[in-house]
Amino acid sequence: MKNNSLLREVKVKVTNEAGLHARPASEFVQAAKKFKSTIRVIKDGIEADAKSIISVLSLGVEKGMEISIIAEGEDAEEAIKELVSIIRKNGDES
Repeated sequence: MKNNSLLREVKVKVTNEAGLHARPASEFVQAAKKFKSTIRVIKDGIEADAKSIISVLSLGVEKGMEISIIAEGEDAEEAIKELVSIIRKNGDES
């Protein structure tokens, strides 16, 4: 079995007042869907599919919580960069 996929993981603190709910979650999921990689979000040991709005919302991520974003696939690096950027950008909104 040929394994040329990349695995990337990053931890990020959610700073958005709304956490990862409603519009921020929707933006996050839409971005995740653009990538071929398998992408997961983990909060407190609970794993969610980053490409499923229901799955992401079910994590109940609130402001100040730390999540892990794990991407595995040929575009994992790009996926991580964009998703972390979304989390951080949403934290800058007032």
